[in-house]
Amino acid sequence: MCKCSACKTDCSATTHVPGSAFLARHSSTFSLHHCFDSPCGLVPHPPRSHCNHTSWLGLHTPCRYQYFYADGSFTNGFFSKEMMTLNTSNGREASLKNLAFGCGFRVSCPSVSGVSFNGGHGVMGLGRGPISFSSQLGRRFGNKLSYCLMDYTISPPPTSFLTIGHNVVPRVSRISYTPLHSNPLSPTFYYIGIQSVSVNDVKLPINPTVWSVDKLGNGGTIIDSGTMLTFLAEPAYRQVFTAFKRRVRRLPSVAKPTPGFNLCVNVSGVLRSNLPRLRFRLVRNSVF
Repeated sequence: MCKCSACKTDCSATTHVPGSAFLARHSSTFSLHHCFDSPCGLVPHPPRSHCNHTSWLGLHTPCRYQYFYADGSFTNGFFSKEMMTLNTSNGREASLKNLAFGCGFRVSCPSVSGVSFNGGHGVMGLGRGPISFSSQLGRRFGNKLSYCLMDYTISPPPTSFLTIGHNVVPRVSRISYTPLHSNPLSPTFYYIGIQSVSVNDVKLPINPTVWSVDKLGNGGTIIDSGTMLTFLAEPAYRQVFTAFKRRVRRLPSVAKPTPGFNLCVNVSGVLRSNLPRLRFRLVRNSVF
């Protein structure tokens, strides 16, 4: 999804889209998906989407979408197509026609237009769904992706890299692998399997069913680049919390604990090697 404007010039002051936006009218290769296009069925529609799938009137009606993110942000606009030019590993450029994306004419914080994205111009979807950025490129270059997201607060900001295709696998031997699992009821997420959790190499007594996906599609463990913190199911969290609390009991508590965190200690002057080590053992014995 990117922030769009129907204006011929920068008119951000008079629209719901703050900051610079993609001016669709300036592009000769921009076009809209329409209600009768099969890809239109892949996006969630607003309550009044004006898509009449039973009438010929919907043939040329633009396909509208409305998408909500986990943090409460939302965007709506038109499901669109555009040509995109990318750099390839051989130094050449590759042009992709009709790359599907959401042209958002209305976005709402906290994430899309708020401080969470630091004024970003959109959200790049890297999920396993058919219209994510990575899936569309994967169908042409190969379904593999690798990225390294650097700290954007550093000055000058470093360059981050996203690579998609068969050439992303580095030719080094010291890499641990764990398979990705699938959940038919949540097919767009990247699931991994956890075998055990340890603190200072002591395996915690966590029931293996805590990590499994039930018949309703609930549970399991996903990796998500959009989530800054690691969240554990309550039974696993209690074990980790107890193990950590026992090992840091000699450290002083912080004067002003961070809201939402119930174990905050002052580690000033403490060697890193003396802090508890949390490790997740994944399927195929990879350790994180």
